[in-house]
Amino acid sequence: MNETPRWIEVRVLAPIGWCEFVAEHLAIGPCTSVVFGRPSLATDAAPDGFDFVRTFIPSHADSPGVREEIEAVMRSLPELTGVDELHSLTLEFRPLPPEDYATSWKKSWKPFRVGRLCVLAPWSESKPRASDIVMHLEPGGAFGSGRHATTRTCMKVLLERIRGGERVLDAGSGSGILGVTAALCGAGSVLGFDVDPNAEPYANELAVNNGVANVCRFKSAGFEAIVGTRGGWDVVLANIYSDIIQAHATTLRDALSPNGWFAFSGCPNHHADATRAAIRSAGLSIDEERVRGRWHTFVGRLSSNE
Repeated sequence: MNETPRWIEVRVLAPIGWCEFVAEHLAIGPCTSVVFGRPSLATDAAPDGFDFVRTFIPSHADSPGVREEIEAVMRSLPELTGVDELHSLTLEFRPLPPEDYATSWKKSWKPFRVGRLCVLAPWSESKPRASDIVMHLEPGGAFGSGRHATTRTCMKVLLERIRGGERVLDAGSGSGILGVTAALCGAGSVLGFDVDPNAEPYANELAVNNGVANVCRFKSAGFEAIVGTRGGWDVVLANIYSDIIQAHATTLRDALSPNGWFAFSGCPNHHADATRAAIRSAGLSIDEERVRGRWHTFVGRLSSNE
């Protein structure tokens, strides 16, 4: 029997308006997934003008050196930005017993739907409609609840655009939620990859729990995973940090089949211009740009001159 993973929560109390910036710099070393908001209903709400930014270290990767690196990065932010209020960042490391962590998710997580897709936790008593596509998701670990605006926007795009039989690539697949969504919508095959080695077992378990393990394959890897697959994918997804999209836009373009389409998300308002320009410079045409709150999702295809 596999031992339940244990996690160290890294919690930063950051000024609202700087949370995404803090999150980008907090995702270092083993800390590759970042979430916002208070950890559970039992936690006091953040003071006015602040919010919690949280990431997670697998206990086997925790060390004084890792903690010192995180602390040093947080101390460097005021100098990087010239913003005095970042001097007041508070940083805590908290062990999370698996039982307590699971319970906190059960108290705070609610079922949700995106169009016909109904996302239910195993303990949910909600009854889906007969016409629903149902996903069973056990939120937790470092990979979130599926409720983030970027995730939900990409899920909606998949619901609208998947016709059946597509080959889908999910770059930075995390929990596998987008790849599994694609499979539930009728995709013929899904490959997801993520540099976080802790993501692969979660994603594979999600595929098994939803009966699409025969369609989905997830692995621990970076962009080297798609070397030599030029034009091999009908759909290319990337719900990742916008600077990674900018850096790898050409690689993502090369993976796309001539008649395929892409959906790139994870882009906050202040990175939208640079990300949009990088996508177009890579030879991709943006058909639509969906904005939900502060987050942008770009949907399109190869430029006509490619």
